Amino acid sequence: MKIAVLIKQVPDTGEDRLLTASGAVDRAASDRVADEITERALEIALREKDVDKSVEIVAVTMGPGTATEALRKALSMGADSAIHVVDDALAGSDALTTAKALAGAVRGGDFDLIVAGNESTDGRGGVVPAMVAELLAHPYLGSLDTVVIDQGGVSGQRRDAESIQMLAGHLPAVISITESSAEARFPKFKGIMTAKRKPVAVFSAAQVGHSPSSQADGNVVLSASLRPARTAGMKVVDDGTAATQLADFLSAENLI
Repeated sequence: MKIAVLIKQVPDTGEDRLLTASGAVDRAASDRVADEITERALEIALREKDVDKSVEIVAVTMGPGTATEALRKALSMGADSAIHVVDDALAGSDALTTAKALAGAVRGGDFDLIVAGNESTDGRGGVVPAMVAELLAHPYLGSLDTVVIDQGGVSGQRRDAESIQMLAGHLPAVISITESSAEARFPKFKGIMTAKRKPVAVFSAAQVGHSPSSQADGNVVLSASLRPARTAGMKVVDDGTAATQLADFLSAENLI
């Protein structure tokens, strides 16, 4: 089995994330890390490799040159090789352009399964995995909490506000996982050392079949402002009417 895992480098969520004057994410304003949700996606693939050593795992990303750091992290965790799509023409790409680049990177690679996080911590769009599946004409199983993979298909459990759903599809397929899936493992010293010798293939936009002349417009930020500071909440003093006050508050907020 051959599995591609979509990896993304994002600003550290433990720090303030800022925008540049043009509205782009200021990646120099905070540390760069591999998105935790994509590390959990990698864990899904690594658990298959733990059972069957013949499983091949390829980490795939689209991003600036610094995104190689996230790929090296994936390689240190156990991925066998990596693909990096990097091109100045792709800077500021919207979700569709990103999906086209990623789909182009894995198309023709004979992948049985493509695994991604359900949404990145910087964009929160949650649409790229589905777009990749559509572009590749593969079945898509989205936002899975659990995943079961066999030679013929993939299945898993998805939860929403009202139900628990069981999904299944044949391979090749694209899946995305949630933060309820398996927690990612830490790289071991041997993995960190061997990661330096594992191959990383670098492709331009044109090499993955996406020429700048056909690129859709990227994201354009018209305005941005800092999130307002939290205000003090309602304080209820029990003078004999506390229950009524709480009920009125919950009713006003449409919580009951």
